[in-house]
Amino acid sequence: MTKKLRQIAFYGKGGIGKSTTSQNTLAQLATSFGQKIMIVGCDPKADSTRLILNTKAQQTVLHLAAERGTVDDLELEDVVSTGFGGIRCVESGGPEPGVGCAGRGIITSINFLEEQGAYDDMDFISYDVLGDVVCGGFAMPIRENKAQEIYIVCSGEMMAMYAANNIARGILKYANSGGVRLGGLICNSRNTDREDELITELARRLNTQMIHFVPRNNVVQHAELRRMTVTQYNPGHAQTAQYKQLAEKILYNEMMTIPTPIDMDELERLLIEFGVVEDEEKALEEQEVYK
Repeated sequence: MTKKLRQIAFYGKGGIGKSTTSQNTLAQLATSFGQKIMIVGCDPKADSTRLILNTKAQQTVLHLAAERGTVDDLELEDVVSTGFGGIRCVESGGPEPGVGCAGRGIITSINFLEEQGAYDDMDFISYDVLGDVVCGGFAMPIRENKAQEIYIVCSGEMMAMYAANNIARGILKYANSGGVRLGGLICNSRNTDREDELITELARRLNTQMIHFVPRNNVVQHAELRRMTVTQYNPGHAQTAQYKQLAEKILYNEMMTIPTPIDMDELERLLIEFGVVEDEEKALEEQEVYK
């Protein structure tokens, strides 16, 4: 019996900690649950694999293809590196800022990897995708029916929730034509008021679950400074156990849904109900006072 390859993707607002959360979670899937994993970085910054490879940035498919002349001149070993936990890593890369479409690197990379048999014998392919679904290129893992399970990393901050709702819209757009489903929201805590309750309620309205609440802990930053996951940096730490719980929930997750995004008025009412808008407006007023 052939095992089923699970293709998942982590989306979220830029700066929310999406790449950090995904790498820490995947490190646990590999080391604690014995899963064979490949990460396909879909961010032009090429920072989706640095904690796994313990390096600043991996050479990208687009960069190497430009050097060699074409992607057809590349071999798998040119673009695939193996890091912590035996996780295989690829970075799509992107053009220089302000030039071309960054989504092109995603399309080129995925097609190349599939054609070369890179996904053979893997349990999970994980796509780490930049920011919000506003560009067709960045929506490619969803649009082309590659990623089947989407996990949205968010927090109790207004813009993170706005982005999560927008990403849910993107999933809904392709859910009926393909098999893509929303696997849940991951709350990467920013220690905002009633954050756990707020994201649980947002998840309910989006017809999904808050699959895990990741508490804020400085050990994550300490590990990042050393270009490591917390699992590698401090395997006995309580935060390592948090990522293990999240990994286990994803491994056994059976709640795959078609999301029901809400309109802006409902989102704003939700934020007001939990005091988020009021708190952020107050903070902006205080900033004006101290200018």
